[in-house]
Amino acid sequence: MDELDEAIVRLLQSDARLSNREVARRLGVAPSTALERVRALTRRGVIRGYGADVDLAALGRGAEALVSVQMTHHQRSTYEAFRETVGSWPEVVTLFVVSGGSDIVLHVAVQNTERLHAFLVDRLGSRPEVARFQTSMVFQRLHNRVLDPLPEEP
Repeated sequence: MDELDEAIVRLLQSDARLSNREVARRLGVAPSTALERVRALTRRGVIRGYGADVDLAALGRGAEALVSVQMTHHQRSTYEAFRETVGSWPEVVTLFVVSGGSDIVLHVAVQNTERLHAFLVDRLGSRPEVARFQTSMVFQRLHNRVLDPLPEEP
């Protein structure tokens, strides 16, 4: 990625609704140049999609938690089946496969703590792949919307 690609990515991260013409104007390039660069960034997988940043509480999901899960078996098929099933549950916002003391971390958002408890006990706890889990309530969340490439090490 060159400086123009980085500038395009930065602009679209801050406002994905910018028109191609506006991206071009802000960067001082021709609209055709901006369009071709965005298409190339998309083909290369740098830009993977566009989406709305939605307030979970406004959707009636005022209780968020991070749930660290330890699996009973550490086999690829077990992970894949768990990811496919649990990752599709509507309460699960994000599923991470991680290293360390846990195998999976779930970001869960539900209506309230009673619903969270039901999710943990009735749904997650009943999965045979789950050896144990630990839940941490989320009180505040900050998400960096604009990420720049990190500098190369010397």
